[in-house]
Amino acid sequence: MRRRWTETLHPIFVAATGILPVVALAFIPVLLFMREIYPAVADGSSLPPFKAHWFAPWFFVLRTVIYFAIWIVLAEWLRRSWRNDEAMVRAASIGSIVWTLIVSFAGIDWMESLEAEFHSSIYGLIYLSFVLTNGTAFVIGAGLLSPRTIGPSRGYSGLLLSVLLLWCYLHTMQYIVIWSGNIPKEVTWYLARSENGWQFVLAALSFGQFVFPFCALLSARVRSNPHWLLALCGLTLAMRWLESAILILPAIQELSVAMTGAMLIAAGLFLGLVFWWAFEAVLARGAEERASIAAIWPQTRVEGGARSAGQGK
Repeated sequence: MRRRWTETLHPIFVAATGILPVVALAFIPVLLFMREIYPAVADGSSLPPFKAHWFAPWFFVLRTVIYFAIWIVLAEWLRRSWRNDEAMVRAASIGSIVWTLIVSFAGIDWMESLEAEFHSSIYGLIYLSFVLTNGTAFVIGAGLLSPRTIGPSRGYSGLLLSVLLLWCYLHTMQYIVIWSGNIPKEVTWYLARSENGWQFVLAALSFGQFVFPFCALLSARVRSNPHWLLALCGLTLAMRWLESAILILPAIQELSVAMTGAMLIAAGLFLGLVFWWAFEAVLARGAEERASIAAIWPQTRVEGGARSAGQGK
């Protein structure tokens, strides 16, 4: 999309996707201990033949490597296509389709597979909305914190509201379909998240991720205020912790609340610092590249217009 807001946010988008190799390295412990995390990977003898082959350890690792490889290639392709209109159209058209499919598969592999007996046909899209909401809030928040001017807040508020509406729609749709179908293997997934204190976490997520931001963004003053927008982006990122907990932790048996909380805080601080350091490094490197690209940009535009005029004749 060629708009002013894409021009100003592009360096932050590039830096955010530039840390994918670091994220891939951070995923290695999950692969090393996948037998302890995923019951289906540890023992697939009780599963149907297809699921038993799908959850084979070597195949699980192979799919994870493929996912990260494709994302890294797509990010580099989009970065190299910037300021070349024809290349941007090709990269965005193909990339959006591939990205949607691969993210959906990754969500099913990494999160839904914690409970191999449960399946929802919309789960991949729910994970996609998780990633999209998280990324959008981070990029807008980082743009507001940067010294550069990224434009009026009203447009970014609308962008944030749109992804929040998508997130709410997908979760609501899954709930309605599963509850109306009344299939025990699917309904018990919600029952496990409606007891033992999880009902309060679910209520906090519903209020903090949709009710409050939606009502706040209805106000024109809130939409036009960068401080309000920054606060809503921070709230959205915090709600990802609650959503992760609801999606993942009820599937793991015999968890110690105190130990789990301490480990999550420690891991969050460590990974947060590592990812932010990588983000700043990629952002600084991108500033040098943009300075050289800006010098040849007018000539590229003129050549592109000449080619288009020639094709039209």
